[in-house]
Amino acid sequence: MEDSLVRETGMISPPMVSGAKPDTGHFEEFCLNPAPFLMRCHAECGEVSSFDLAGLKTTLLVGEDAHEAVYRAPDSQLSAAQAYQFMVPVFGQGIQYGAPPAIERQQLKIQAVGLRHDRMVHYAPIIAQEVRQWIADWPDEGEDDFYEKFTELTLKTSTHCLMGADFRASMSDEFRGLYHDLEMSVDPAGLADPNQHSEMAMRRDIARARLGELIGERVVQRKAALARGEEFHDMFQHYLDATYSDGTRLTDHEIAGMVIWFMFAGHHTSGNTSSWMLVELARHPDLMAEIVVELDQLLGDSEQVSFQSLREMPLLDAFLEEVLRLHAPLVTLSRRVMKDFHYKDYVIEAGDNVMVSPYVAHRQPEIFDDPLSFNPKRTFPDGPFAYLPFGGGRHKCVGNAFALLQVKTIFAYLLRKFEFELSEPAEYYRDIMPSLILRPSDPCRLRFRRRGR
Repeated sequence: MEDSLVRETGMISPPMVSGAKPDTGHFEEFCLNPAPFLMRCHAECGEVSSFDLAGLKTTLLVGEDAHEAVYRAPDSQLSAAQAYQFMVPVFGQGIQYGAPPAIERQQLKIQAVGLRHDRMVHYAPIIAQEVRQWIADWPDEGEDDFYEKFTELTLKTSTHCLMGADFRASMSDEFRGLYHDLEMSVDPAGLADPNQHSEMAMRRDIARARLGELIGERVVQRKAALARGEEFHDMFQHYLDATYSDGTRLTDHEIAGMVIWFMFAGHHTSGNTSSWMLVELARHPDLMAEIVVELDQLLGDSEQVSFQSLREMPLLDAFLEEVLRLHAPLVTLSRRVMKDFHYKDYVIEAGDNVMVSPYVAHRQPEIFDDPLSFNPKRTFPDGPFAYLPFGGGRHKCVGNAFALLQVKTIFAYLLRKFEFELSEPAEYYRDIMPSLILRPSDPCRLRFRRRGR
């Protein structure tokens, strides 16, 4: 069929990457770590390359023109929902990728309204409070796995902003364990087999059902509190108040799914980005010193970091922007081709996947000078399709602003209190990918010492 299509249209099929195995194609190499595999695809084939994920033909498109073509294509041609069906058991049927397109758009709007400026102003002091409590009992010096520490912290901050102070205060090890099981079920293999029946998939389903019960209990408790005249301003209340265009409210099942969706959007990226942020700061002590001076001059001895002050930290902003360039948490962004997709002289057939990779995109020397070097003082391109740490188009990560708020607040406190250095040689810290989110080497240990000692 492919050959006849090519003859009829005069277009060509994308070149296939070498090294495919007879039965599984490139599946094993991709699952081992998609980042270096996708770099190999681009190095071998250029702007357009195809590979085989155990029968699912996938085409990687690299470059501003290619990214624009993908992100501007309508859902009827390139479908995010069909590419991410493995997320449906995580969020639940009827939520985001498991909902009809019209419902998904309304749910996305509900999430966006809950993360607009006036609500971010409310969340900022909550995050600051959590960070102050987090560092309050640190010793004067020590060593720790900061990936684990940041993961725990951002789970607390996200939960506090999402579910309110009462839930945060009562958050149990059970909740953390259930959420961890959901996270670990999201791996590269899901792109090819969304219905994989692994042990982790079974744990995912058990965790999702139990989280639904726990969140359902909070719905009942919240409604009782509202009946007593209490007021709330968290995301959870936003979900209870929200309505679809026909006036119907979210069901308890949908509220649970929206909670989990928010957690994935705001917690995943924050924990991983904070870890890489600290590693790069320790790798570049001269740049860390410049940022500390900026923070000291702006904040002085104040223990308060306001939402407004977070917008007046250009050196910290530039450093974070460069961290996200080299260590974008989302390595792959996929779409299912619903109708044959033409790009330049190539045709990508319906039923295939197309993929954009921020990891590969941010390492293009024609776009970023000396792209493998860490340089927060570099000039970034103006175009909207060159720098893609959170994706692009209508499916851009809805939690990106919240993630940035968390990371900046964490370091506005952390760097004024402590100094950091690597525990291992600099080359030890590299990108690994146990799930679909990029993270630094495990363990990610660094040494810390209280400033002024």
